[in-house]
Amino acid sequence: MDLRYPIGEMHWPPALAPGERTAALAVLAETPAKLRAAVAGLDDARLDTPYRPGGWTVRQVVHHLPDSHMNSFIRFKLGLTEELPTVGVYNEKAWSELPDASGPIEVSLRLLEALHERWVGLLATLDDAAWQRRIDHPEVGVLRLDQLLALYEWHSRHHVAHITSLRDREGW
Repeated sequence: MDLRYPIGEMHWPPALAPGERTAALAVLAETPAKLRAAVAGLDDARLDTPYRPGGWTVRQVVHHLPDSHMNSFIRFKLGLTEELPTVGVYNEKAWSELPDASGPIEVSLRLLEALHERWVGLLATLDDAAWQRRIDHPEVGVLRLDQLLALYEWHSRHHVAHITSLRDREGW
């Protein structure tokens, strides 16, 4: 198994049907609780263990999720309020090396909970036309909002699996 992709690599869907969007929103809604469960009982030594050789530590993964998902929340809002906006990108590696990415994880767990509550609440109100709106991502290209949802549904499961697969391998 490739430890970088414990659930497999992201595959871009051409579109998401309404039922697939509902299922993806359910994943986003449950991600904060799944992340909290994945790190439950881990001490600092385990939080500071990389999920794979050369990879981020568990702590960095926990801090990365709200960083990334805040960016996604903004991308969705831009896509809903502007015509084909070019969205910003950020240097994930550099963000993971900032001092806050080595601090206590509780604040990031709470941030993810609040963010996902608001984000899922917004996305649950969208009609079919809204899901077809598009953004221009400088690294990926033009995406519809339903494709962006697919990305973050995968991203949520992907990073939680980094932690749970490490725990399984280590017998934690």
